[in-house]
Amino acid sequence: MIKTYKPTSSGQRKRRTLVYSVDKVRPLKSKTRAIVGTAGRNNGTVSVRHKERGARRLYRQVDFKREKFNIPARVSTIEYDPNRGPNIALLVYADGEKRYILAPEGLEKDMVVVSGTEVEPKVGNTLPLSKIPLGMPIHNIELNPGAGAKIVRGAGNSAQVLSKEAGVVLVRLPSKEVKKIKEGCLATIGTLGNPDLRNIRLGKAGRKRHIGVRPAVRGVAMANPKKDHPHAGKYSKTGIGMKSPKSPWGWITRGVRSRKRKYTDYTIVKRRYEK
Repeated sequence: MIKTYKPTSSGQRKRRTLVYSVDKVRPLKSKTRAIVGTAGRNNGTVSVRHKERGARRLYRQVDFKREKFNIPARVSTIEYDPNRGPNIALLVYADGEKRYILAPEGLEKDMVVVSGTEVEPKVGNTLPLSKIPLGMPIHNIELNPGAGAKIVRGAGNSAQVLSKEAGVVLVRLPSKEVKKIKEGCLATIGTLGNPDLRNIRLGKAGRKRHIGVRPAVRGVAMANPKKDHPHAGKYSKTGIGMKSPKSPWGWITRGVRSRKRKYTDYTIVKRRYEK
């Protein structure tokens, strides 16, 4: 649910925040660690533009492998995670171990979930793709068996099993791309929560700084095209003065495909930009 605010200031006027239905508890200490990074700098010199440290927060170690097979786990809490879009759920396994997982829609406190090859395909359970019924929404999908989930991990996302053939499963991703994945790869049943995350509005520049984003200056607002940016100069008369936009270093940034891992092209049945 999206919350709006009374326009008592410029920062409140367009502010839209997401109301999180989570338990107000501290994160499990044994499953958290400090985030240590360079914040876009190398020995004090900016190496990644528009990036900074942001507000301090702890990283929650999420279990993307779900390799504890046939051991039931109870959902202890549903918690907010400042490092990702969906909420996370704390599982307490029958043997006493505790782990965090991504929380799909419909997963509630005190529910029991389990991973395995012969478990029931219900929300929160993890199965191999070969055991998941056709048309069922899934998330947290592996690309190589045992390597841990790599795709469909964002808020409100889910993929769909289309067909199974000769040891591979055709899966339609949230981008509408259809991909071949080995049938032994694990996936979790359900659609990830917080689908309204895309509708939030920060309202003011200060909140952008809190999440680690520094100000960006448009190239067309700069003066010298040789020293500052290829788009610099008299924008009102000539525009950017070139056929396509360029990066500050002169690279073409529109109309050039950025995909580099060509050796995995054989797994793509239908590309995302095909109609």
